[in-house]
Amino acid sequence: MYEIICFGSAGKDIFFPTKNGSIIETPDDLASQKKIAFELGAKIKIENRFESLGGCAANLAIGLSRLGIVATCVSNVVEDAIGDWVIGELANNNIKTDFINREAGKKSDLSAIIVDENSADRVIFTNKNSSGKLKLDREKFKDANWFFISDVHGNWEFQVEEIIKIAQEDKKRIAFNPREVYIRENPREVVNAVKYCELVFLNKDEAIEIISQTGNFSVSEMEDEKFLLEKVRELGAKIVALTDGARGAWTSDGDEIFFAPGKKVNAVDSTGAGDAFASGFIGAYLKEKTLKECLEWGIANSSHEVQFYGAIEGLLDEEGIV
Repeated sequence: MYEIICFGSAGKDIFFPTKNGSIIETPDDLASQKKIAFELGAKIKIENRFESLGGCAANLAIGLSRLGIVATCVSNVVEDAIGDWVIGELANNNIKTDFINREAGKKSDLSAIIVDENSADRVIFTNKNSSGKLKLDREKFKDANWFFISDVHGNWEFQVEEIIKIAQEDKKRIAFNPREVYIRENPREVVNAVKYCELVFLNKDEAIEIISQTGNFSVSEMEDEKFLLEKVRELGAKIVALTDGARGAWTSDGDEIFFAPGKKVNAVDSTGAGDAFASGFIGAYLKEKTLKECLEWGIANSSHEVQFYGAIEGLLDEEGIV
């Protein structure tokens, strides 16, 4: 029996750290306040590269498993070398792969990630060929208490609706982390999905994009984390967790707002920080910790994870997170 099933992608991430990018500040662009630029036509030498399992469903399942939560993921990989590698890496991290569908005729998910060594932030170029229609075997899901929905691809609107429908009919609780691409492609679909969720995870930029679709608000309001939490909760979510990088994270259940500052660490790569935060938060929540403790677990997990390249190596176990 699984406590939680994570729906989304599983693939391979390749990291290219560099100090050669120029950071451009664009504060008037609320959804994209910093950009990185390289000389067009340049050939940039990379001193080292790293490879890691990636994809939100894989990241969450592994993060939760390390915290003692019985978790698995539903995803697609292709019958190719990368697909074989993904299956092996999931197994090496104690995740059963009975819900991983093998496809033919496509390519497994692959991401190339440019990491700015000066800030540890990154830009991800991702190709999600295999993350099409997920195989939703309702009978196999019946024993799970929770569904976690994140980077579903292909016709993601239909699939998210189907997953929510199963959860509603079978009385499962839902955690949701809508990806930025969802919000840009179909914000109304995201707004509609949020109302069915017990837990919603957003970074600040994502929250701004969602709330900007629901009304006309001032810049000062949209910069206010408490305002954003309140507005997302008004969409129907029971509990909202909002992150803003090194500044920390906020959460609210409508009665009280809690804040946990980010930890000062020697960060090398921010990839997977949001997933690490979510797995720490959910792990604590499923163990019936307080919301303050849930925030602390999320911050501890993400702060440790960013000290390593990739989304997996730095994930903590229960002994290390407390």
